Amino acid sequence: MKVFNLSGSPRANVGKKDAAHLRAQELVPCVVYGGASQVFFSVKYNDLRHLIYTPEVYTVNITVDGKEYNTIMQEIQFNGVSDKIMHIDFMELDNNKPIVIDIPVKLIGTAAGVRTGGKLVSNVRKLKVRAFVKDLPDFISVNVEPLEIGGVVKVSQMKIEGVTFLDAPNVVIAAVRMTRAAAAAATEAAAPAKKK
Repeated sequence: MKVFNLSGSPRANVGKKDAAHLRAQELVPCVVYGGASQVFFSVKYNDLRHLIYTPEVYTVNITVDGKEYNTIMQEIQFNGVSDKIMHIDFMELDNNKPIVIDIPVKLIGTAAGVRTGGKLVSNVRKLKVRAFVKDLPDFISVNVEPLEIGGVVKVSQMKIEGVTFLDAPNVVIAAVRMTRAAAAAATEAAAPAKKK
């Protein structure tokens, strides 16, 4: 899994007033938990853009006051009006314990049903999995080439060594649907056959 490096400054105070003061300076209050103790720090808003506004999923290597923490982003709070980042929680990783994380789905190939007039529909962008950090893929590849019109790929069909899929087995990841144009063409093709 890809690593994102982030540098933070320790926070002396952790109250609401301190957090508001940080945001006014284009800084985002953050915390790392899950280790021996919680680490409160702030980072520059602009340093987070490539971590937040991307479909990619990263482990985040955070450096605060000379110490490094291997983490994943656990929760982001956004301002309900401006949509600005208000706070981020990071969880420190333990290589000996599995974690639960959402991994992006990437559809591979052109579905056979699309070539005959169908439409490929992607129902989920990410799948929830449990795995050790070393086994986590950057993305989940879903081969849609064999799908004819009406064909689907479900979570139950996904198999990656060392990875447990946590979404319901019957969840449809991708499907090829009949389009109106394809349905009309099929009806027209069938009509002359009936007259004969």
